[in-house]
Amino acid sequence: MKKLLFSLIASCLVIVAFAQTTPVSYKKRPALGVSFVLKDMYTSDAISRSSLSSVISNRQWTPFKRLDPGLSVQYFQGLTEYVDFQGTLSGSFVRYPFYPKSGVTPSTNSKFLLELDAAANVKLLTDKYTVVPYLSFGLGASMYTATYFAAYIPIGMGLQFNLGQETFLHTQFVHRSAVSNLAVNNLAYSLGLTSPLTDKKEPVKVTPPPPPPPPVEKDTDGDGILDSKDKCPTVAGVAKYDGCPVPDTDGDGINDDNDKCPTVKGLAKYDGCPIPDTDKDGINDEEDKCPTVAGVARYQGCPVPDTDKDGINDEEDKCPTVPGVRENNGCPAIKEEVVKKVTASAKNVFFVTGSAKLQTKSFKALDQVVTILNEDAALKLDIEGHTDNTGTDKINIPLSQNRAKAVHDYLVGKGINASRLSSEGYGSSKPIATNKTAAGRTLNRRVEMKLKYY
Repeated sequence: MKKLLFSLIASCLVIVAFAQTTPVSYKKRPALGVSFVLKDMYTSDAISRSSLSSVISNRQWTPFKRLDPGLSVQYFQGLTEYVDFQGTLSGSFVRYPFYPKSGVTPSTNSKFLLELDAAANVKLLTDKYTVVPYLSFGLGASMYTATYFAAYIPIGMGLQFNLGQETFLHTQFVHRSAVSNLAVNNLAYSLGLTSPLTDKKEPVKVTPPPPPPPPVEKDTDGDGILDSKDKCPTVAGVAKYDGCPVPDTDGDGINDDNDKCPTVKGLAKYDGCPIPDTDKDGINDEEDKCPTVAGVARYQGCPVPDTDKDGINDEEDKCPTVPGVRENNGCPAIKEEVVKKVTASAKNVFFVTGSAKLQTKSFKALDQVVTILNEDAALKLDIEGHTDNTGTDKINIPLSQNRAKAVHDYLVGKGINASRLSSEGYGSSKPIATNKTAAGRTLNRRVEMKLKYY
């Protein structure tokens, strides 16, 4: 994190060294922006449990496929030439990793997270320049599933690219630091466009009044109609309209005599009518790649595709290239006997007491899992480590994480691609039996393996 910040500041100083000052004001006008957001709910927690250098060296930064997409709307207002106010409202579907201290069990499914924050963007250059680095500081609040509310402090950095006409491309990296009990540290990466909400004020031009007409009757505009009978004496027109030009009611540059849609703006190629929309999907035929089939704008007027032809469109299909069933979000149904085999194998994974070293009697069960994964290359596997409540979280959580990682590493060692595996430890937070008896604690000390296609 520090290296990124120092690099940004250094690049800004280089730009400042070559900059030239100007008396023109570059205070930002009110502007509205829309951004695409990727939420990272896990890397901050990994950093807090170790360090930034450890996360980078161990490649624990959350992979792209685990990032949660979302959208945000921003309002910008220049406070000075170097400081902008930014208000952001964003929404995304995430698996919110509540901390154990909150007392809330983390969700296993993605649910809607709404975030609202206000920040000051401190720019190192004015909006005159093509590339402007800035730092961001503010306050924010979030609402998860309309039930859990939290407060946080967003701190970040960004780059603003001037596209001309005060339209900007913004890219931001923001760390949201938890403040309230239900908040969690998380990262957000965004890319978006902003444009001014108001037109730039231009100096008012005053047109001097025309000179008084001479006493002799004239035809000022030379259209053959004397000024006394000409309702538009200074503009050439026709007798049909009492000396005025043929009107253009809709202001589209095509006069009403030649305009087949005189009250609706259109184009000359369509005789003054708007571009047609044959399939009535709100996208005109010139921009519609499927002009005769109703579709949506994000697919340029075509319907949402169904790549694997399984009756579930790609936006709802978690496995868009493999035919599946709706009950499994478009992925193939996992056979019940396969699930039972993996569950049984997990119950036969054993470790040396107090450590994450696998006992050799675990290898047969794990090799069965390797066989199942090799038989279906599309399958993925989540590995979870759990402990009983003996000891503290400071011991149990790392132990459960290391045991899950030991199973992960064994499978990788047997040729399973690491991208198909995930491992996580939950300490004693998810017991399946009472911890008041030896038998119950034995059941709670376990590894769980769960198959999935996405």
